[in-house]
Amino acid sequence: MTAEVGGSGDPSAKVLAEAAAAFGLLASSARLHIVWVLAQGESDVTGLAERVGGALPAVSQHLTKLKLAGLVRSRREGRRQVYFVDDPDVVTVVRLMVGQLTDRAAHAPVRHAPVRHI
Repeated sequence: MTAEVGGSGDPSAKVLAEAAAAFGLLASSARLHIVWVLAQGESDVTGLAERVGGALPAVSQHLTKLKLAGLVRSRREGRRQVYFVDDPDVVTVVRLMVGQLTDRAAHAPVRHAPVRHI
C-alpha cells in the first residue's frame, strides 16, 4: 500500500481500484471492527466473535473476505486458525481513521433535544 502522497502524478487506475476495493471492505462496521481488533494483536475466530459481538459464522465469512482482499492473513496453530494483520499500512490507516473519529466525538459539543413548551 505504498503510494506517493502529494506527488506530481496521479495514481494509476489499478491502484485506485485496489484502494476503493479495500475501503469498500472496510466500509462494513463489522469488518472494520475485526481489522481494528486484529491490529491490536492476533486472534482466532472464536476470540474475534466474542470481542466484536458477532455470530461465529458471520465473523468467519467476514474473515474470508478480508483474507481474499489481502487485508488479513492467517496461520495454523494446532487445530486453530489464527488471524492477524501484517500490513503496517493497513494498521496505520485503520488506527488513524478510528482514532480521529473517536477524538472528534469526544470533543463534540453535547447537543440537547429542543425544549417543547406545551
